[in-house]
Amino acid sequence: MSTFAVTGSASGIGAAVSAHLGAAGHRVIGVDLRDAEVTADLGTGDGRAHAVAEIIRLSGGRLDGFLPFAGVAAATGRPGGLLVSVNYFGAVELLEGVRPSLRAAGSASVVLVSSNSTTTQPGWPVELADACLAGDEQRARGIAESFGDLGAIQAYPATKAALAWYARTRSAEYIKEGIRLNAIAPGIIDTPMTREGADDALIGEGMKGFLAATPIGRAGRPEEIAELVGFLLSDRAGFFVGSVLFCDGGIDAAFRGRDWPAVWQIPQ
Repeated sequence: MSTFAVTGSASGIGAAVSAHLGAAGHRVIGVDLRDAEVTADLGTGDGRAHAVAEIIRLSGGRLDGFLPFAGVAAATGRPGGLLVSVNYFGAVELLEGVRPSLRAAGSASVVLVSSNSTTTQPGWPVELADACLAGDEQRARGIAESFGDLGAIQAYPATKAALAWYARTRSAEYIKEGIRLNAIAPGIIDTPMTREGADDALIGEGMKGFLAATPIGRAGRPEEIAELVGFLLSDRAGFFVGSVLFCDGGIDAAFRGRDWPAVWQIPQ
């Protein structure tokens, strides 16, 4: 039996992943605002520190995997700064906090949650993602808030891109400690969050358009993401390091089929 910590465990993909791991006989330490073994607000520094301390205590300082799946989407009236704090810093600060416990397991796996919005939503602010990756929460929040009512729309793909970049740029460092770091990039998944979003004045029409453009013709199921995550956590995925796996019904490929692979030009 392995021990995994899952944030956002009370609903959506986090709940599906927790159920999948529990059914396989693993110990799951759930973290969420409510209905979880650890209750914490990951949008605040104090909440993150509390969550880290409780995960370490409950795991006995040994963690086989960490799945920071807590996140918020754009919505009418939702400040962009909140997405910065929850989506990026609520994941990365916890990961860095529990890193010694992952290292103690000898072989551990981490899966960050990016998004296919990083490649299918045009024009998101790279400077916001850069500020996140640099660890400057205050600056990143300021950039997000500068977009006013559209801050959440701009912050969502930017924070998710920063998570993908973190996995790509830090994975070589983590694997030296026996920790495999990867990310997944889901498309529209049928969860309470996306069902709420479909009716939202700010993002509803855009979501419906993306769903209509998805080649498979439907939203994904949380259980499908849970199966992918279960694989990435397993020894069968032992050679996956620094990968960003799209699981989106084909829309990224349909929109940008020839963008990757791309020729690598070595700077002169």
